[in-house]
Amino acid sequence: MHPIATLALLSGARRGELLALRWCDLDVDKGSIRIERSLEHTRAGGLRFKEPKTPDSVRVISLPAGAVEALKAHRVRQLEQRMMLGQGGRPELVFTTLDGDPITPDVLSKAWSRQTAAKGMPQVHFHALRHTHASMLISEGIDIVQISKRLGHASPTITLNTYSHLFKKDDDDLVSALEKALGGKI
Repeated sequence: MHPIATLALLSGARRGELLALRWCDLDVDKGSIRIERSLEHTRAGGLRFKEPKTPDSVRVISLPAGAVEALKAHRVRQLEQRMMLGQGGRPELVFTTLDGDPITPDVLSKAWSRQTAAKGMPQVHFHALRHTHASMLISEGIDIVQISKRLGHASPTITLNTYSHLFKKDDDDLVSALEKALGGKI
């Protein structure tokens, strides 16, 4: 899987947040990324970096070791590629075009669609990786407040409204939980 798709799946970050990610936002020692900005394409002004969607979207996201290793390998490939093309210096952005320019959000989405089609995968939007991330955390029983903070939602209510269908449990499970909590003392 391409490093940006891996990072989307393992961090739950939004497409624009990933495209605005700088190497200085990655802490390999702590295994985390810092989300401080987002990239958007406007009709009038073209590409621009902006504040994330909400104040709560400014956050630090912990990453699994595999994601950190994928980013390190991506960094090496990116630097080797720049050297082969005769481009000096180190790129600021984690994900760039061959020229070192930012990747536009629509270009990323179209490339994702082509790549999934070429591999015979179902056609799903790139944003579905974010939803898969949240769904996996919910299925593991992670606290909704933690998930909401990780996703950069303004409140857990947004997370609950978006993913409430994943919380439907059989009523028998609820009764079992109550009995366990009460220790059979009724």
